[in-house]
Amino acid sequence: MAEGAGDKLAAGSGRPLWQQVLDDLERRLAEGEFTDRFPTDRELVETYGTSRHTVREAVRHLKARGIIARERGRGSQVTPTGLTQPMGALYNLFSAVEEAGHAQQSRVLARGLRVDANAAEQFGFDPTTPLVHIERVRLLDGEPLALDTVWLAPDVGQPLLDAELARTSLYDEMAERAGVRPDAGRERVTAVMPTPEMREVLALDDDEALLRIDRVTSQAGRVIECRLTLLRSSRMAVVTQWPGESISGLVVGTGEDGDAPDE
Repeated sequence: MAEGAGDKLAAGSGRPLWQQVLDDLERRLAEGEFTDRFPTDRELVETYGTSRHTVREAVRHLKARGIIARERGRGSQVTPTGLTQPMGALYNLFSAVEEAGHAQQSRVLARGLRVDANAAEQFGFDPTTPLVHIERVRLLDGEPLALDTVWLAPDVGQPLLDAELARTSLYDEMAERAGVRPDAGRERVTAVMPTPEMREVLALDDDEALLRIDRVTSQAGRVIECRLTLLRSSRMAVVTQWPGESISGLVVGTGEDGDAPDE
């Protein structure tokens, strides 16, 4: 803990006390503090000599920006960042997590043939065409990271109905079992507020939102996949770098830039 941090708070400075706490916490984070663990609310109250409400408001802003995250049994931890996965090409959540040194797993919630008129329209199919539907919770080091809903063209998806998807790449399975792999695609990224069901499945914090990514991929001009991914905003961020090279991407954990897709 920084000694004398409470002396830095000035009630008459014109800046709210929570903002002053936040400013100092950001300074300490930039200097490399809290690598082992982030202080509890009680410790912050003692350090800054202010109310629990004040420190909670400062911490809330750090959580909302994905700088710290709550982990069951470990309290709050600083969220590692550094891996940039370009969005100008098909990127790969599976390999992004693996290359960052984290364990990646999937828990399959649903799998089978379903009719969905909206998804069928993306493929150019009749609305009553049964599509292969796969729904998974993606896990990062055992903690929920994303909720993934995939619709596949029948000939592409049916060979995957009995595939083991807990510790493998969906795109690798598509290549091996159906002989196809996306070579083009498009995405739309938006922010959404989660439903109570989403909060439960993804173990979200009370003030945590989601990034929604709608993806359509194709091979040789033919649509083979439609995907809806809901990502925890505390674990991922959309980033852009310029000038020189323009890179937009997803930040996940720590590691080096990713490369070819194989999700």
